[in-house]
Amino acid sequence: MADQYSVTAGGTMQSSSVDHSRRMFNFGERVAELAPEQTPFFVYLSKVAKASTDDPVFKFLEQRHQWQRRNFDAKGATSSASYTKGTEVANIMKVDVTYDKYGRVVTTPVVPQFLLNGQVVMIPDTAGTLRHFLISQNPDLTADSSAAAQIDLTPLFTATCAFADNAKGQVVGSAFAEGGTDPAGWKDELYDREGYCQIFKTAIPLFSGTTLATRYRGKPDEYKRVWSEKLMEHKMDIEHAMLYGSGGADESAAAGPQRYSWGILPYTETYGKVKNFTYASSSYDDFVDAMEDIFAPESGNSGQKLVLASRKVIAWFQKLGSASFLHNTVELGQITGGGTPTATSYGGNGFRLDLQNIKGAFGHNVMRVNTVFGDLHFVQEPLLRGATENYSIMIDMKNVKYRPLAANGVSRDTHIITNVQNNNVDGRKDIILTEAGLEIALPETHAIMKWA
Repeated sequence: MADQYSVTAGGTMQSSSVDHSRRMFNFGERVAELAPEQTPFFVYLSKVAKASTDDPVFKFLEQRHQWQRRNFDAKGATSSASYTKGTEVANIMKVDVTYDKYGRVVTTPVVPQFLLNGQVVMIPDTAGTLRHFLISQNPDLTADSSAAAQIDLTPLFTATCAFADNAKGQVVGSAFAEGGTDPAGWKDELYDREGYCQIFKTAIPLFSGTTLATRYRGKPDEYKRVWSEKLMEHKMDIEHAMLYGSGGADESAAAGPQRYSWGILPYTETYGKVKNFTYASSSYDDFVDAMEDIFAPESGNSGQKLVLASRKVIAWFQKLGSASFLHNTVELGQITGGGTPTATSYGGNGFRLDLQNIKGAFGHNVMRVNTVFGDLHFVQEPLLRGATENYSIMIDMKNVKYRPLAANGVSRDTHIITNVQNNNVDGRKDIILTEAGLEIALPETHAIMKWA
């Protein structure tokens, strides 16, 4: 009978019936159970966000549903002018947007593609009054020198008003005459991204036949001890890559193609949202402001974030507010003699933050913070240390996937290849191997919080 292994959550390995045949054993479903507190991200990926791929360079599409955005900036300040309801004003405004046809935020404004004849738009004037217009002709979407589009507007009001440069406009539906013609159409585009499967290998070093047959003090079976340690080493390698990897592929390497998985931290820091805090001066208000943006609905957020945080960052939350903060304290301000709340409360903050410490489903201690915009599930990440000890990573788990390579009846998820030593060697050597990568979609739904 060939080797069979089972591993408990504590990392203890058992074996039965050892022979010297070369076999491969699938370990992908059980490796996540080893010491979950040491590799929280890999555990969550394995348990709730795992989907195999049949290509080591895997493609995936992003869709941002631009129908829920359709906001724009009115370009060029328009001086006070008299508008008459129902009277078209040609080229009254130019407009642009700060996101492209894929819904990705851009630094250089571009021409909007969604503005069409028959749409009603709303733009605030300089006095703050919301003014409504009908787009009376299909806009000229050809970019001018300022990358803006010309639109003809028919006011749905009569008034004298002016509009400021970069006034925020919004499509607020459509309106067509009875018996009118078909409207024009527009569509947003799906954005194509790719990820990479990385090959991880860990060798259980060669054990002589003599060593295998020797009983040692402390832990009698040295092979089992080292085997368990190497399995954890392999798992930690994957955790490091999923956190810190720099994605890419060298398809021309002399030894064969070599690929590198993206890690959630560098990918999010490059393409997602980054919020900066200071331990000494950042307040609850700063935290709320950050959450308002991080949970923006137009980004495609789920309303739930897994937050991998360092010990220092978790300590900051523990200290925020009064001494009874962790007991769901409601701090609304100290009542004065007149019954009016003041800004001075027991902790001096005057806020309410719902925070709970719970036991997670996968063995982790979870600090759950409920905000008005969404829920945060903080888990301590031991690998956020040293250069990254002031980081926390907010991950929308519906937009990440662990992608092991598997096709044609062959799985490259974590497995063990036994007895890889030469046939004439009196001993045994095994290899642990994983080929997998991290898919990170909609990076704007993930965020980095950095403290200084």
